[in-house]
Amino acid sequence: FFRLEAILLLPVISGGHSAYQNTFLSDFLKFYPDPFSISKDTWEIIIEFWHLDLSITDQLMADRYSKLGPKPRLPSCMLRSYLLSIKFKISSITRWVALLKENPLYALLSGFSFGDTPGIGTFYDFFTRMWDSDSSNLSPKERFPKPKAKKGKKKGDKTPANTESISSRLIPFLERHPLKPSHAFAFIFSLYHDQFLIKSVSNGLINASHLALAGDGTPVKTSSLLRKKRICGCLKEGITNCRCKRKFSQPDTNSGWDSSRECYFNGYHLFMFVASDSHSDLPVFPMLERASRHDMLSFLHSFFSMKAYLPEFHLEKLLLDSAMDAIPVYDCCKKKNITPFIDLKKTNNGNYKYKDTFTIDPDGVPRCKLGLRMHHDGYEIKKNRCKYRCPKATRKKGCFCETPCSPAKYGRTVHTQLKDNPRIFNIPPRDSKEWKKEYDRRTSVERSNKREKQDYKLEDGRHRSSKMWYCHLYGIMMCQHLDAWEMPSIETFQKNLQAS
Repeated sequence: FFRLEAILLLPVISGGHSAYQNTFLSDFLKFYPDPFSISKDTWEIIIEFWHLDLSITDQLMADRYSKLGPKPRLPSCMLRSYLLSIKFKISSITRWVALLKENPLYALLSGFSFGDTPGIGTFYDFFTRMWDSDSSNLSPKERFPKPKAKKGKKKGDKTPANTESISSRLIPFLERHPLKPSHAFAFIFSLYHDQFLIKSVSNGLINASHLALAGDGTPVKTSSLLRKKRICGCLKEGITNCRCKRKFSQPDTNSGWDSSRECYFNGYHLFMFVASDSHSDLPVFPMLERASRHDMLSFLHSFFSMKAYLPEFHLEKLLLDSAMDAIPVYDCCKKKNITPFIDLKKTNNGNYKYKDTFTIDPDGVPRCKLGLRMHHDGYEIKKNRCKYRCPKATRKKGCFCETPCSPAKYGRTVHTQLKDNPRIFNIPPRDSKEWKKEYDRRTSVERSNKREKQDYKLEDGRHRSSKMWYCHLYGIMMCQHLDAWEMPSIETFQKNLQAS
């Protein structure tokens, strides 16, 4: 009898999402007999959460609860309540717990009975159950202090780094030793993947079979100062600047250089991949790296991690900024049949000789012997080359140059091979409208990062662990997908509510 009663204490709900809807509807009308007095913005959130089915959460988290002890809260209600706090831009769990006790709408919309809502400890226990590690951080708290990252040499420059050397050494290593989907945030990702990302794919918002991704990094400030303390006895001996280990309260963060604001910050370097062909700028995969990491390091770690977590996604296009402009990155894309759209660095982009006879512009267009840019004449994908023809020639009249460089009536033609310089020569060519139109979509990742940091107040979280920062980040991403899903209008929903 004892074992049977204990088993019944597991978080199990009968009826799934429909049971949540029925309970909410009956209790909602008791507390709000005139529901039309609620503001329009609140009604939009009510409609979103009315249709948000999180019943899979109960199944996925069933084995993360003990069969003994007091009856737990439903995981789906806990997750729904946390997402609701993000929608209402409440970043403090303490404040949200107080609002659940004061506001019936918050409690009912979460799936709780008003007057019977979870406490602060219950929420943090729920976050711990989603985290696949005994430690709340990815690194040990005791580590050596890292020197401050170097600032850019010029205004707007990022931390200087030899991206060619980094990528040439790290890419072969990651290809020989593939990353596994075994990070501490793996279960949080599965909740996001199974209930949000896949649904956006099924709704046609993301094309997983022909995926185009835009990637970029952005600073995430977590504190004004690095919280650390000495654990050595050097200070007693009069040594004030020793390099001994320190104990950090946030060991996964450090100091980095923010090139856009031209200042140092303490926190993470968030590298985000976004579906660039999605009209809603939907996020796909994030990684929180240390603030001191260069974009190239963050990109490579995030890219190979994403490939491990999303093996079913077929990536065709990759849109990156100039920080990832390195030959090994282009070679890696070629091996994986990915078309790279990467901006060129501002330095070392002068003209150079191609096949000892033609000069190539920084955007990959050859110049004839008179110094004129040659015209596009198509490209051959199977042969991986682009064709250019004489700038003083037409198909009808042929070459009308006064000093022709070829006896052919058609005029001189030049084929640029991708294998000769995959960084400069692209298909489509860099100066073509097709390339520029595709690369313009890279701003989708900047808009997505803006949504996370400004609209959903990512940096307002006063968290001290990577566990909480990942929970907060993935919660915001879930809300971004929820915002993009098609919902009925307020008028239609209210009519159906009256009819029921």
